Amino acid sequence: MTISIENISYFFFYIESGNNLEGWKEHFIYDPLIPLISSRNEVILFFTKRDLLEEEPKPLDTLWILPPATKIIKKQQEDGSWRYPAWKAKLNEPENYNLLETYRQLGFLIEKFGFTNEHDSIRRAAEYVFSCQTDEGDIRGFYGTQYSPNYTAAITELLIKAGYGEDRRVKSILEWLLSMRQEDGGWAIAMRTNNAKYLEVVKNPITFEPNRKKAFSHMVTGIVIRAFAAHSKYKNNESVKAAAELLTSRFFKSDKYPDRRGVEYWTKVSFPFWWTDIVSSLDSLSNLSFSITHPQIKLALETLRDKQSENGMWDLKLLKGKDKNLSLWINLAICRIVKRFYA
Repeated sequence: MTISIENISYFFFYIESGNNLEGWKEHFIYDPLIPLISSRNEVILFFTKRDLLEEEPKPLDTLWILPPATKIIKKQQEDGSWRYPAWKAKLNEPENYNLLETYRQLGFLIEKFGFTNEHDSIRRAAEYVFSCQTDEGDIRGFYGTQYSPNYTAAITELLIKAGYGEDRRVKSILEWLLSMRQEDGGWAIAMRTNNAKYLEVVKNPITFEPNRKKAFSHMVTGIVIRAFAAHSKYKNNESVKAAAELLTSRFFKSDKYPDRRGVEYWTKVSFPFWWTDIVSSLDSLSNLSFSITHPQIKLALETLRDKQSENGMWDLKLLKGKDKNLSLWINLAICRIVKRFYA
């Protein structure tokens, strides 16, 4: 994308207006908005103006016809799913890789282009996702026959953001998630709590129930909380807030289970959010009415602030980095978080 004369003018207006480290931006050492408003990415500029500068941008659906978005839509299959790139190699695998790819593409459309269920592509994709819902309430297929509260919640977060928060099928998922907590109040992958080896159980006709006496996984809990934090009603649930408190207790610590166990994963980030990291966690917590006076929130925000570079960006490890604008998306996400905390 090339930057327009309008955006160049806006950039110089911002600089000349002295609109620097005031209000919520006082948290930062350097102005994080400068790289955002000087971006050549039309979508990042749109969300920067709308979410951070509180300006009224052009209609949201103008983003839906941009070439990167329409390119994704053109690849959608008849049944509403997206085909996994290496689908031929996965034909005989027990996992539903098209479901995984649908989750990925929905993330791009909803998080990066603001798509909602007013668009036919989202409605079709949602129906495909719901076709993978079991009578128990979860979305099955990510781990073959086994429960996957993490992916179930992650794709539900996107559906909620797209306008399905009041759909009975989404409510069924959220209730299922609440029923699947460990005794300590957090979440874990059931087969991990049974010390089962993934390749040995993913094809098993028996779905393993969780050993609820085992500790929660902060990696899984951080993902699950994202779905509740996106919901206008369930984000006020006391069990959810208690689980979120558990998540804060694990900041910058190793997980209890082998999946992404290392401390280093806290500062390995992506957008749209995929795993649990410090940015995705703070995003949820900022929507769950946690306060900047909370010791662990304060620690996390200070850690991020100390990782800011002079150019206003952040020294964090970027994952899934094919998007050349990924660092700007992370910048935007951090700014949204801090703005919420200081509101």
